[in-house]
Amino acid sequence: MRVALALAVCLLLFAGSARAQAKPAATVTVYRCTDAAGKVSLQDAPCAKGQAQQAREMLRPVDASPRAAASLPTPAAPPAATDARTVYLAPPRPLYECVTPEGKRYTSDDGRGNPRWVPLWTLGYPTVRPRSVLGDNIGHPERVMRPPHREINWPVATGGGTWIRDDCVMLPPVEACARLRDRRSTLRTRFFNAQEKERDVLREQERALNARLDNDCDGR
Repeated sequence: MRVALALAVCLLLFAGSARAQAKPAATVTVYRCTDAAGKVSLQDAPCAKGQAQQAREMLRPVDASPRAAASLPTPAAPPAATDARTVYLAPPRPLYECVTPEGKRYTSDDGRGNPRWVPLWTLGYPTVRPRSVLGDNIGHPERVMRPPHREINWPVATGGGTWIRDDCVMLPPVEACARLRDRRSTLRTRFFNAQEKERDVLREQERALNARLDNDCDGR
């Protein structure tokens, strides 16, 4: 019986000690000590012998409960990177000015003038009369047509002709852009008086001209 009672007392003391360690006292005694030289100090133990002592009960400071770290707003995800696109302009297309034998001027996109059929003799090729079963140039041996301005040593055809093209020269870029704008103005004038079927063709031509002006002349 005594052993059981002693064991119970020990358990109570142990529990009280644990509670005391887990939960400190609500107040604490602070000692204000003044020595012979008048120096004042504060401490939690009684003052040394020979010092003036003042004791005061104060609330024991309690550590603040750890605060939950403030949740920072999640930064917004950057917008998905879009594929960078590079636009390449085509090199400016040349524009040519061509001249007919009569002196009329017009423009060409490929530098090839309009074709025309001319007799060979106009180009200086020698011509002869057709041969017959009786011989060459029967009855008129002296009438052989030989233009003097060109020497041709290879065989030629009698009475033939050939296609030739008008001469063309490339225009400077500034002049080419001005001619393209003039061409567009002409299309718009024709569009005003054109029938509906012709207007469809003129619309396509103007779209092509606008695209060319945007590429070659910065849209001007």
